[in-house]
Amino acid sequence: MLKKYRVLKWVSIFILFIIAVAVSFVFWLRSVLPPVDHSLEATMVQDIPYLSENILPKKGKILAIVTSIGSMGESGKSTGYELTELSRPYYVFKANGFDVDIASTKGGKAPVVIDDEDMGIYDYAFLNDIVAQNKTNHTIAIENVNSSEYQAIYFVGGKGTMFDFPENKTIQSIVKEYYQSNKVIGAVCHGPSALVNVKLDNGKSLLENKKVSGFTNEEELFLIPNAKEIFPFLLQDKLTQQGAIFNKGLMYLDQISHDNNLITGQNPWSTWSLAEKMIEQLGYTPKHRNKTDEENAVSVLIMYKKEGKTKAKELIKQIILTENNPINRMLIAKHAIIGAMDWKIGDFTNLMGLVSFIKDCDDKAK
Repeated sequence: MLKKYRVLKWVSIFILFIIAVAVSFVFWLRSVLPPVDHSLEATMVQDIPYLSENILPKKGKILAIVTSIGSMGESGKSTGYELTELSRPYYVFKANGFDVDIASTKGGKAPVVIDDEDMGIYDYAFLNDIVAQNKTNHTIAIENVNSSEYQAIYFVGGKGTMFDFPENKTIQSIVKEYYQSNKVIGAVCHGPSALVNVKLDNGKSLLENKKVSGFTNEEELFLIPNAKEIFPFLLQDKLTQQGAIFNKGLMYLDQISHDNNLITGQNPWSTWSLAEKMIEQLGYTPKHRNKTDEENAVSVLIMYKKEGKTKAKELIKQIILTENNPINRMLIAKHAIIGAMDWKIGDFTNLMGLVSFIKDCDDKAK
C-alpha cells in the first residue's frame, strides 16, 4: 500500500511539473509573439503602394481556376480553394499589368478556405475588394471559358482540387492547348492535380520527364494521417506515376519548379515566387515588391534548415537591423511546434530561440 502511495505521489508531482512547464511556456510564448493587429482587416487596395502606385500599362489577361468542391469526399471535412493561394497571385498579376478572370469547374460561388493565422494585408485587401469578390462569387464555369483570351492559366491550390481537377475534360483540353502552344501554365500546392491526366497529341503524359513541385506526401500525411483513405490519391505519388521528376523542397517552405512554360509550387509558401516566375516566363521583369514578413520568416527558416542557427541569426540581423524589414515570428513559432510534434526537440528549442532573438532585434530597431 505504501509503495502504491509513493508511486501515485511521484506521478502527481510529475503531472504538476508538466502542467507548470506548459503554463510557463504559454506565458513566455505570449511575451515573445506580437499581438494580433486587427487593423489589417480593414486594408484596402489603395492602402498598398505596390498596387496603387506606379500603375503599369495593360498587357493581357490571366485565367485563375479554383475548385468547386467544398468537402473532402465522404470524410465530411470542409475544404475549398485556399484564399492566400488566389489573393496573392491575383495581385501580382494585376500589379504587373494583367487582368485576372476567375473560373471554377462548376461556376458560381466557389467554396473558400480562410486560415486567420495566415492572413496578411493582401489577403484582407482581397476580401475588401468589391471587384475581386464579385469574381469569386460569380466564377466562370470552366466549359464557358474562351481559352484564346488568356496569356496564361493558373491553378489555385486547395484540397478540393483533388476531387474535381484531375478528371475534368475541359481542364485537360485547355492545359494541353496551352502547353503545346507554349502559353504559361502555373499551379501551386494541390493545384498541380490539374496536370495528372493530361495527354499530349503525341499520346504521352504532359508530366513525362517534367520537373514538377506540388504538395508532398510528407506534408499531406503530417496534417491528415488518413489522407490515403480520404483522397483519391496522394499528389506526389500521382505526379511521379505520370512520369514527373518530383522536385521536393523543405516541408512547408518555399519551393518552385520551372520547366519551360510549366511552373509549379510545393505549398502556400511558394505562392509569391511562383506568381512572379510566371510574370518572368511571360517575358516581363516583375514589378518591385517589398517582401512580406511571412516571406522573410520563410527565408530565415530555409537558412536555419540549410546552414544552421548561427547563419539564421545573421540573416535575422540583416533583415531587421540593416534592411529595416519585418519577420513574422508566429510562422517561425509554428515551425518550432511542428518540430516538437515530429519529436525534433532540437529544432523546437532552436526555433523558439530564434523567435526570442527576432523580438530582441525588433526592440533594438525601434
